[in-house]
Amino acid sequence: MINIRNTTKLDRDSVREIHLCAFPENENQAVSKLAVDLLDEDTTPETISLVAEVGGSLVANIGFSPVTIHDNQEWSGYILAPLAVKPEYQKSQLGSGLIKNGIEQLSNKDVNMLFVYGDPKYYGKFGFKPELASNYAPPYTLKHSFGWLALTLKEDISIQLPTQISCIDSLNHPELW
Repeated sequence: MINIRNTTKLDRDSVREIHLCAFPENENQAVSKLAVDLLDEDTTPETISLVAEVGGSLVANIGFSPVTIHDNQEWSGYILAPLAVKPEYQKSQLGSGLIKNGIEQLSNKDVNMLFVYGDPKYYGKFGFKPELASNYAPPYTLKHSFGWLALTLKEDISIQLPTQISCIDSLNHPELW
């Protein structure tokens, strides 16, 4: 049985392990550090971290953290990062379940936009599109600009486009982009 729940600080070691084994060696240290750092990030609105449990073991993790745009307190955005599923559980829809759960939670919070920097084929299945992200510049230059995607959760309020987004401290590192 699969159980999706909010991550707690007691899950720190398991979350680190999920990301260390899911990502290649040249990325796993930075991504696992991000996942663990999100557990300590005190943000308003709150950062969301979810885990998937199978048979009492944590096997997948996802993070959603708030992003802001300059001079607009009414607009609300989040970024999905990171997402990892232990290799032996990949292709079992656990990542999809975490994404859908997070989108549902954010939709209930009146979030305008959800961003992700990832594979357009994978995230496109959930409605993420590059054209929706094109007017929102990420905090740093991207290694793969085709991976900058967004999903509209609530119609945008009137904002000046194009615009730059700002992220929380845990994501504010060029090597993550």
